[in-house]
Amino acid sequence: MTLYDITPPITPYLRVWPGDTPPAREVLLDMRRGDEITLSTLRTTVHLGAHADAPSHYGADAPPIDRRSLDYYLGPCQLIRLPVARGSCVTPAVITTPITAPRVLLDTGTHPDPELFPEDFAALSPQLVTWLHERGVRLVGIDTPSVDPFPSKELPAHETFLRHDMAILEGLMLKDVPEGICELIALPLRLVGFDASPVRAVLRALP
Repeated sequence: MTLYDITPPITPYLRVWPGDTPPAREVLLDMRRGDEITLSTLRTTVHLGAHADAPSHYGADAPPIDRRSLDYYLGPCQLIRLPVARGSCVTPAVITTPITAPRVLLDTGTHPDPELFPEDFAALSPQLVTWLHERGVRLVGIDTPSVDPFPSKELPAHETFLRHDMAILEGLMLKDVPEGICELIALPLRLVGFDASPVRAVLRALP
């Protein structure tokens, strides 16, 4: 069984969205200091590294992450590598591969280092989101911090995901994974009322 871990390591150097809360660890007890156990506190944004956006992140009356079915985040998926430029918005014309799975991961190659935050990463056009929905896709994952462009305030791609009741995964590391069909395992935590959750995103090669 071949597993691909597509989750960036969570360290103090992992860059989050500008203005959001970066990961920080406070060690309350440490066996190396003579304590009986080691005990830590984690403080960070829920939009950390590989994460699942909840509809409540971009819809005022939409469900939080604990009310999302786990079916979105577990099952067959298709990884597609895209020849796109930085700052571009991916349209259906870019995808020449037939869609054959209900979950699609898009490797744009425009955000390769999770310890850097280039603001010109590629985003998704609303037309592409609708096009994928029409082909039975329920979840889209991307290797960038957002499905919308960095300066966007209207968030048209997010709004289109909301309208079609599709799930979003952002911040995935896809460059070392072969294209094709595999199994996605990227379960969000049961964070009641929250607008997102970090995930440990893994791809399992199918026989």
